[in-house]
Amino acid sequence: MNQTPSIAPLRNFITNMTRLVETTQDETVLLAESKQLLANLIQSDSWLPEFCTVPHPEFYQQYLLHADPLERFSVVSFVWGPGQKTPIHDHCTWGLIGMLRGAEKGQRYQFDNTGKLVVDGPETTLKPGDIDAVSPHIGDIHVVSNAFDDQTSISIHVYGGNIGAIQRHVYGLDTGEIKHFVSGYSSTQTPNLWDRSAEVRAQIR
Repeated sequence: MNQTPSIAPLRNFITNMTRLVETTQDETVLLAESKQLLANLIQSDSWLPEFCTVPHPEFYQQYLLHADPLERFSVVSFVWGPGQKTPIHDHCTWGLIGMLRGAEKGQRYQFDNTGKLVVDGPETTLKPGDIDAVSPHIGDIHVVSNAFDDQTSISIHVYGGNIGAIQRHVYGLDTGEIKHFVSGYSSTQTPNLWDRSAEVRAQIR
C-alpha cells in the first residue's frame, strides 16, 4: 500500500530518536529530549496510518509503528475502545505516553514499606498534546483506561526498548499476586516509512 507524504512526521521523529539513542543511554537525557520530539509529533494526527487507529471490541490494541533495529527504542500506537483499560502493570524500561486523540486516565501505584501495593497520588487525565513519563526510577506501575465510554482514544508511546518483547508484570491489587507477561503487538503490519518516491519525483524537472 502506498504511503502518503503525511507519514513524514513519524519518519522525522524516528530519525531524530535514532540520532538521540546513538549519542546517549542516560535515562534522564533520553526522557527530556525524546519528550520534546514526541511533543512535536503529537501536534497533529494526520500522519498516523489508518490501520493503526482501529479499535478491537474487547481489547485495547498495541500497534507497532517502529522498533529500532538494535532495540534501543520502540514507538507504538495504543488504541483504546470505549471504556477499555489495562490491568495494573509495569514496563521495566523508560517510557513516554503522548495523547493524540480522545483522553485517557492513569492511576499510579507503588509498594509501601510493608511490600503492599498502594495507590500513588491522584488519578490523572491526559488530553491531546499531554505527555506522561514512566520508568523504574521515577515510577513504573500504573493502570490506564480510556476516559470515554462512547468513543475511541489513541495515545502514542515511546519506550526504551522493544516493548512488545520485554518481560513485564501485572499486579493483583487485592491478592498481591504478580504475574509475568510479554505484550507482543496487535498486528504484523507496520507503516512503510521509506516510500519517498512521490517526494523525489516531484523534484525531477
